[in-house]
Amino acid sequence: MTPDAGPPAQPRPTGIRLGRVLGVPVFLRWSWLVLAAVVVILYAGVLDTMLPQLTPAGRYAFAVGFVLCLLISVLLHEVGHAVVARHYGIRVRTIMLEVLGGYTEMESDSPHPRADLAVSAVGPIVSGVLGAAALAGYLSLPRGTVVSQLLFQLAWANLVVAVFNALPGLPLDGGRAVRAVVWGLTGNRHTGTTVAGWLGRALAIGLAATALALIIARDVNIATPLLLVLLASTIWQGATIAIVQGRMLARLPRVNLRELARPVLTVPTGTPLAEVIRRVADSGLAAPAVAVVDSSGRVISLVHEESAAAVPPERRPWIPIDSVARTLEPGRTLAADMSGEDVINAVRAHPAPDYLVVSGTDVIGVLRLVDLDKVLRT
Repeated sequence: MTPDAGPPAQPRPTGIRLGRVLGVPVFLRWSWLVLAAVVVILYAGVLDTMLPQLTPAGRYAFAVGFVLCLLISVLLHEVGHAVVARHYGIRVRTIMLEVLGGYTEMESDSPHPRADLAVSAVGPIVSGVLGAAALAGYLSLPRGTVVSQLLFQLAWANLVVAVFNALPGLPLDGGRAVRAVVWGLTGNRHTGTTVAGWLGRALAIGLAATALALIIARDVNIATPLLLVLLASTIWQGATIAIVQGRMLARLPRVNLRELARPVLTVPTGTPLAEVIRRVADSGLAAPAVAVVDSSGRVISLVHEESAAAVPPERRPWIPIDSVARTLEPGRTLAADMSGEDVINAVRAHPAPDYLVVSGTDVIGVLRLVDLDKVLRT
């Protein structure tokens, strides 16, 4: 699965860092270790009928090897996404391997539908090729050997992953392919995201219904319907995120920095907080932002409203405004004529509570992140 990068900045990856592949950091979720342990225990328990020649220790070693091979298969699946994404100029932030597979985190969306379709299609193709190669190896070896059994299990697992990921619903790769097709037909990427998200929800409902039918029939091991329920829950969550994201990003044309920017009141560095509060009250401006300027009149920091409000009233005459302001670092200045998507990318690259909006050398105002969020979510 390969989710898209969303508008907000992505959190720092958590988990075990395995290293880099083609320069991309690879992480492993801690939860994967739990699932791996469960699979090893369950799989080792049934190997006595498949490979009776193995000792108990050998069965566990085989199960561990199978799980590690699956992990490598998932990694290659995600590396396929990363390689094609780079081909189209999309920067890849990380590859994350987790309980039910993995995902490739990208720093931006695909530039056009064709790129989106290619990035989504390569994952199932890689898994399909791995499955076919393992199956060919299995067919060329004598039955009943350790290697042939391992190849058979890997062939089955990779082919299932290829088919499952090709299903038409986000957050699966097939859902991203649907999004690319709808995007190409309508010219609107966000419509494609919403459509593929609803298909993902329908897919989740179908998996949950299948699990319920299996439970009612009582002719399968309980692990199968439980796995289907877990998959349904994961897909439902991913599909819901896609629907919300599609609706939110469809509102990008509403992002006009000249309209969203709050009026700004400038005060010299070192001004007492109490004096600044008095000036704000006397300014007559509606919800102004406060900017601190140096002796040359250049804005050097923006006041953090929550920090200023947290100062007790009796201390405000003695607290300089600089102590509740944040230095205006690179990336926190936005051009007033930036388009909606450019604004989102700038905010994602340099997360902060507020940004100075300028037109040339003129200060237009201050964009509060909460105001931007309100426009996108309302």
